[in-house]
Amino acid sequence: MKQLIHLFTIFFKIGLFTIGGGLAMIPLIKRAVVDDNKWLTEDEMTDCIALAQSMPGVIAVNTATYIGNKKRGVWGAFFATLGVVLPSFIIIILVVLFLDTIGENRYIDGALTGVKAASCALIVVASYSLGKQILKGVFPWVLAVASFVAIAIFDITAVWAIIAGAVLGCIYQAVKGRGETQ
Repeated sequence: MKQLIHLFTIFFKIGLFTIGGGLAMIPLIKRAVVDDNKWLTEDEMTDCIALAQSMPGVIAVNTATYIGNKKRGVWGAFFATLGVVLPSFIIIILVVLFLDTIGENRYIDGALTGVKAASCALIVVASYSLGKQILKGVFPWVLAVASFVAIAIFDITAVWAIIAGAVLGCIYQAVKGRGETQ
């Protein structure tokens, strides 16, 4: 039970103090899970993020569920997921209750502008950290940049970018493998 409460507490803190959504939570989850508690290795965390991103739902919830399950089974998944979701639920309820009293407050607007900027920075940090760890070699970098351009500039959906990346990755490995056997 002590480990379940520990899982809940870690993910509750992450959920409470991270503003900006699931991607902004990834660096904090990585620090807690890989660096501080040594529950996963760097490679396992990378696999966890890739799996969590490819599944339906919020990446932070999927990541917490995966880590909790890996650590303590179904109950671990439940406690970690509850921990990461509960702070948002409580905050949303409180915001809805006090929204009418806040109104058009310029200080609140200023605070939200700062929070949005900081959240954007957390997402950039997560992307950079993940890129450094995963993108080894020229081909993965070219594919990552091409995917970014396709999504950001040409408005291609992420699903098509992922499918294209998988197909191109298979082709690259087949060509690379053929060159190594000769």
